[in-house]
Order: sequence, then C-alpha cells, then structure tokens
Amino acid sequence: MYDVIVVGARCAGAPTAMLMARAGYRVLLLEKARFPQDKLSSHYLHQPGVEMLGRWGLLDKIRATNITPIERVSYENADIRLTGSLLPADGHSTTYAPRRFVLDPILADAASAAGAEFREGCTVTGLLREGDKVTGVTYKTSDGDEISEHAHLVVGADGMRSVVARHVEAPMIAENPPMTCTYYSYWEGLPAHFELYERPGRWVGVVPTNDDRTLVMTYFPQSEFQQVRTDAQAAYLEAIRTTAPSLHERLSSATQAERLYGTGEQLNFMRQPSGPGWALVGDAAHHKDSIAARGITDAFLQAQLLTDCVGKDLHDPAALATACERYARDLQETFMDFYRSTLNVAELKVPEDRVTFLKAISTNQTLVDRYFATLSGVCTMDDFYNEELLTALAEA
Repeated sequence: MYDVIVVGARCAGAPTAMLMARAGYRVLLLEKARFPQDKLSSHYLHQPGVEMLGRWGLLDKIRATNITPIERVSYENADIRLTGSLLPADGHSTTYAPRRFVLDPILADAASAAGAEFREGCTVTGLLREGDKVTGVTYKTSDGDEISEHAHLVVGADGMRSVVARHVEAPMIAENPPMTCTYYSYWEGLPAHFELYERPGRWVGVVPTNDDRTLVMTYFPQSEFQQVRTDAQAAYLEAIRTTAPSLHERLSSATQAERLYGTGEQLNFMRQPSGPGWALVGDAAHHKDSIAARGITDAFLQAQLLTDCVGKDLHDPAALATACERYARDLQETFMDFYRSTLNVAELKVPEDRVTFLKAISTNQTLVDRYFATLSGVCTMDDFYNEELLTALAEA
C-alpha cells in the first residue's frame, strides 16, 4: 500500500513524487517511457520555474549540463523593438531552457533520491476503486506483467491525453479549439537570448539550450496546418525570413543541427483537477498552446501547489478531500489568467490597440522590464497597471 501513486515522471510527475516523498510519504512513480528520452517541448523555464528548481536544490544540476544561461529578452514586431532585463523571482533572474532528455532524468533522479520508488516502462491500464473513490492503479510492465497497486491518492501527471483523467472522466472547466501549429529545429553557431518575433499570422521564438544549440520555433494558424505540413521545412524558413529578417540573416552563418520537429496538436483546456482519491497536475490538468512557453514552469508550480495543499493530511480521508478541493480551487484561480492570455497571443493577430500600447511603453525601460515580467509571471497585470503606465498610455 502506497500513500501516493504518481502516473507520469516528467515535468509534473517527477517533482510531485519528489515533494511527496520529501514530505515523508511512501510514493510510487510510474513512467511508460525509459529515460533519457526526448519530447516535443519549448524548453523555456520562466523565472518562477528557475526559482522552484533553486528551492528544490536542483538548479546546480541544470547549470552543470553545458546549458547557456539567458540574461535578457527581446520582442520585435515591424517597427517596434523591446529589449529588457529579466526581473527576478526570489532572487533568480537568469533563466534556462534545458532539453527534455536532460531535464526529465534529473527530475526523476531527484524523486528517487527523495525516496520515491521509480518504475520505468510501465503503462497504466486502469484505476482501482471503492465506490466512487479511486484507490489505486493497474499497469502493465514492459515484460508483459500485469500489476495492481493501491494508494490513498493517485496523481495523474501523464500529459494532455491523460489516462487517469480519462478513467475518472474529469470534466472540462474550460476548452477552446486549437489555434496554432508549430515547427522547430535546433541550430549551431547561433548566439541568442530569449527572442520573440511577431507579425499577423506568424510568431517566431528563439532560445538557447544545451551544448551550444539554439531552438528556433515558428508558429502558424491552425487553419494552415495541412498546407504547412506538405513542405514544413520551406514554410519554416519562409516564416523566419518574413517575420524575423534579422534572425534569418544570422541563420546564414549558422547550421541547422537537427531535423525539423512539429505538431498541430495544440490543445487548449482546463480540466477539473481533483476528485475522490485522485488529482491531476501539469498538462493532464491544464494544457494550453505552447506559444507562451509556460508548460514546464506551470507544471512545477502545480506540483508544489498540490503538495502544499495536501500537507500532512493524506491519511485523514475528510482532510484529504478538503485539501483536494482547495487544490482545485487554487489551481483555477492561479492559472486561468495565464490560460486566457496565452489564447490571446495564439490568435496570431496584432490588434492596433496592442501596437499603441507597445509603442507607449517602448521608451520607458522600467515599463518594458515589467511588461516582460508579466509574461513570466513575476509581475501580475494588476501590479503592472500602475500610475506610471497609465501616464505613458495617456501621453501616447
């Protein structure tokens, strides 16, 4: 009998297992893959995500992986260019964008070091129940063995197509159709920081990762997916040329080091994240377009949120039910604004009022830095809209 079974050992599941184990609980962590294994990802860790790694004692392990530190951010749209510093989250202003075959094993190893039992190559096939309460899981190993394990709490951290969410029939709190598709690759010989480029119908993101490779991502409207995928490489390069001409010129001196990766599966939803004996974290609970690069940071925050809500109450059924209800309420309150703001960007439109807004703040470095801080979650929109900003907008 385990206290917690966590299904999925990547950016949401491994931290959840680690934190629960550090809290003194007996934890089983199940993962269908075998690490190291790469995964589609935008990689970027916003400052709150870096702060979480620092809090958990894992940041030095990330820094030791030949990863490029990121000290600044820029945004370009036609004649608008904003360049800013990264405001700190609890003292952490430098950010990172680790490859997933680097990050995920570090997180899983941390869960094991905390005392969680980590089993790879295990595919969850169903849930155990007593009445309406989830009491465990059934899974199949890579050797074909079928095993059942019980727990006080089952946590689904198994992605946007979560098996746990499907079996508990977790209802949608919010759901929107896919808005973009994305294609990306990695380049060598391309010095970069965190760079964003936008024009109507296109978005380009640039971020340095591990081993002197730089990620360059392009976004297109979902309506163009079938057309783009017929010659994705040509569409990718053309999007860079027309959206980020200066970047395109820099690429002429760089080398595309890997094949093109891409997906049109940019689902947007927020599920009910808990119920009797179960909870969801990461993409299983809340998935949004990758254009905001918030997936990993949000997964870390949700893992910490669930653990904090559960506290020492796991063995008290009534207290655990209350804790799960609190987690559901806090998750929705914390992440709904990020969800909506991400969808606004994913529309790939550049409304005139936003152009006016960006031009108004462009001459004030403090406002530019604070604007970027709202995108990372360091600064709330309520804090951003202060008297200095309102004055700048009035004078625009």
